[in-house]
Amino acid sequence: MAIIQQLRETTDYIQRLYPHTPEAGIVLGSGLGNFAAEIRIEKEIPYSELPHFPVSTVEGHSGKLIFGELGGRKIVAMAGRFHFYEGYSPEQVTYPIRVMKLLGIQHLLISNAAGGVNPAFKVGDLMLITDHISLAIVNPLIGRNHTELGPRFPDMSEPYCKALQQKTKAMAASLGITLREGVYFGVTGPTFETRAEYKMIQVLGGDAVGMSTVQEVIIAVHMGLPVVAISIITDLGIREEDNIITHEEVLEAAAKAEPKLSAIFKGLLAGL
Repeated sequence: MAIIQQLRETTDYIQRLYPHTPEAGIVLGSGLGNFAAEIRIEKEIPYSELPHFPVSTVEGHSGKLIFGELGGRKIVAMAGRFHFYEGYSPEQVTYPIRVMKLLGIQHLLISNAAGGVNPAFKVGDLMLITDHISLAIVNPLIGRNHTELGPRFPDMSEPYCKALQQKTKAMAASLGITLREGVYFGVTGPTFETRAEYKMIQVLGGDAVGMSTVQEVIIAVHMGLPVVAISIITDLGIREEDNIITHEEVLEAAAKAEPKLSAIFKGLLAGL
């Protein structure tokens, strides 16, 4: 079945259950499930009920679409995203972004857990993503282009909306929250990086590294959807001591930093 028909069936199903038009979409990263407590929930739909939707398999990702209000705006939030390393195709990983766009969202807010590469970063920092490097991921637009969804060769000179970045920085400042800025380096995972890889990423200009987000942003840009994204620095790749990184450590660090991220996103939505 063509993806256009699949998207139509998914969006039709959702609109029968939730007839309102969300103004913004939110993607919640690893360990950020408690963010949903900030939402005045009107409808929850498990991914398993949605036609053509993948199902999240990673700890820290609950696996449902949440519809409701946050910051006075109608929103749809992904509690649990999909990753290439789970065995999904890039088209499956990014399918929910297309669905949210077709449901009517006008802005996309993305969060993730990322490894710090910039030596100035510490665990618990928030990093506004100003750009990304996508050399190590599979581009989700490979294959036939569907002109109904976007152009064959989308421009990626501004993948993260500068106007939204300015509003996000102003909101963080007004809340007294330190918001670092940097370049996100996308990798496939699921292994954490070797020490040599961390050094390479630093040399290439990456400030943080993670296993998500880039493919989602490419699809959003393809569909003309403005994006803002924030990473929670949950571990440090550039470090002197011989410690190892665990997924449990990442989830714990994300949960601790979540209230700061929630406050910024809530304030940002109110000001859109």
